[in-house]
Amino acid sequence: MRLPVRWTAHRRVVVVAAVLFFLLCLGMVSLPTTPTETSKPAEWHVNLTHKKLVHEHVHRVLEDPCHPGGTRAKLLALLPASGQSTQPFLWRDNPLPDDLFLFSPPFGFTGLQDKVKDLLQLLPASDSAPLPGRPSGTCRRCVVLGNGGILKGLELGPLIDQFDVVIRLNRGPLGEFSGDVGSRTSIRMSYPEGTPLHWIDTDPETVFVAVVYKGVDIGWTSAMMKKRAVPLWDWLFFWQKVPSEIPLQPQMVRLLNPNVIRETALDLLKYPKPRPRLWGWDQNIPTLGVSALNLASLLCDEVSLAGFGYNLSHRDVPLHYYDHLPMSVMQQQKMHNVDRETEFLQRLVKEGAIADLTGGIHCSFCPS
Repeated sequence: MRLPVRWTAHRRVVVVAAVLFFLLCLGMVSLPTTPTETSKPAEWHVNLTHKKLVHEHVHRVLEDPCHPGGTRAKLLALLPASGQSTQPFLWRDNPLPDDLFLFSPPFGFTGLQDKVKDLLQLLPASDSAPLPGRPSGTCRRCVVLGNGGILKGLELGPLIDQFDVVIRLNRGPLGEFSGDVGSRTSIRMSYPEGTPLHWIDTDPETVFVAVVYKGVDIGWTSAMMKKRAVPLWDWLFFWQKVPSEIPLQPQMVRLLNPNVIRETALDLLKYPKPRPRLWGWDQNIPTLGVSALNLASLLCDEVSLAGFGYNLSHRDVPLHYYDHLPMSVMQQQKMHNVDRETEFLQRLVKEGAIADLTGGIHCSFCPS
């Protein structure tokens, strides 16, 4: 018996809707979730003695002689010879090396070659996009701003602004928090879900570095560059709301070379190579903060960190400087190996490869 045309079309719509609903539910279950602001507010009281020591330490870092290539030279001792020519960004006028397509995001672009090439056509050429900060040829100091609650009340803003290059992560806000975290932004580095919903960076030289953690992130970046809506199908694979636009001109956007993340994971953190999985990740994805440290070593001569450190034993310490989530929230995430990263960063601070301005990783300036 042949069904009426109207019923066949209706049935097709129902089947498609059911499939979409199933994929949406699967994504909600399988992808990371972000805790809500309804968590128990974390209390934080600034230790005035520690605050004084932090300020003295930051002044020393800024006043000491700058050593050209200092941080990268120390990282290179941990890297194989293949890691000595890593390029931080991908450009419109540079060919894509074959090794970019050995792994899936965030370690590469397997199966995404055409989409990546289309995106690169929207990005600037390498010779027309200088790095914000001091002119090339001078010794640059970078500071990578984590979003840790340890920044609350330290009033480091004016000192943070004195660094040549200020790198901020994800949606870490300024505005009312500028007294603690500064008002300059040289680079804001983020993936779609972490990008500020309301852009409040006022620095006209701000560069946005797009980080690809999954294939649809390329489509989102392309849509932002073209000022178009993200395709509905792609929206199903975002686990949190993403902004519909970024108020920056195309020449102020960069695409992070996934080899920066791969180098961070495999060579610096010594994680095993990524393996195919039906869904989700192993705990071999570096946090954006450690990847930003590696990026900073390619852009600057000396690298400092501020607002870093996950002390999971202090469950009620605030996770971020801009909200009330407690540190215990980090125990819910399954993507990152926080303990391994902490050990790695502690080693770098103790060896003098980087400076920890706020002492959350290793407090070199604290009384024993």
